[in-house]
Amino acid sequence: MSKYTQGNQEESMLRVKGLTKKFGKKIANENVNLSLDAGEIGILLGPNGAGKSTAIKCILGLLRFDGSVKIGGFPATSAKAKAIMGYVPEFPCLYEMLTVREQFEFVVRAYKLDREKSRKYAVELVDRFRLTEVVDTLCKDLSKGMQQKVSIICALLPRPKLLLLDEPMLGLDPHAIKELRQLVQELAEDGVAVLISTHMISTVEGIWNKAYIMRKGKVISCHRKEEMIGMWAESLERIFFAETESYDSPWVYEETMRPTAPAPAQHKNTASHGKQVSHPNTGKKKKSSKKKKK
Repeated sequence: MSKYTQGNQEESMLRVKGLTKKFGKKIANENVNLSLDAGEIGILLGPNGAGKSTAIKCILGLLRFDGSVKIGGFPATSAKAKAIMGYVPEFPCLYEMLTVREQFEFVVRAYKLDREKSRKYAVELVDRFRLTEVVDTLCKDLSKGMQQKVSIICALLPRPKLLLLDEPMLGLDPHAIKELRQLVQELAEDGVAVLISTHMISTVEGIWNKAYIMRKGKVISCHRKEEMIGMWAESLERIFFAETESYDSPWVYEETMRPTAPAPAQHKNTASHGKQVSHPNTGKKKKSSKKKKK
């Protein structure tokens, strides 16, 4: 992972500070802070209604909000930021009366891409997602899963430096999920920062570098995979349930984006060197082993 160079300054590819979004009196996002460097794969986790999609739309500049969002050092609403950003929405948003081929051509022209290089890249992606037989089919006649594949390819054609994926696995078949996971890892190796918003934890296990967990509009914790110990490094699902099923989070989130307590160890009471370590609070009370006297 590395910083993105803008002029003589190094910047995180994505930096969000104090993002707050209200719909009337309802607070959808409250003081959200997160960052991603080039080559990092970040996961935005949370139950339904946690505010994940709203945060993504604010980062994209689709919603007005309070706070600051910068993409490669540029304000998120600027043309320079939008030129290096790709987005796959939860529900595909395609031109229904265009064929798949025409949809790709539209993206090439809109971004003023090199037509020959983009055509070769599109052919490669179409083959990987098994869309060869439907390239001349109208988008409105495609299944939900195929529309999602087309949406993913459209986001990748401009070769963005930051890729935002909102529930990208919904509707995809097992082959496409496997292919998308592989693509995300390849993009990260090439220096692309990727932020995936999802509640389908199994689809992102093993590919993440940094995980942000949201609840009730707030980011309640941030975890870096290399800092996790023992069984916690192996299971994002274990971390998620330990966080969201308890009333008090075992890791208190700070603006520095670092856990305030060491990652839980595999052993119950002590870690190496006899130091006390923290454990997730599941919110469950132990049953008393003593029987009440009659």
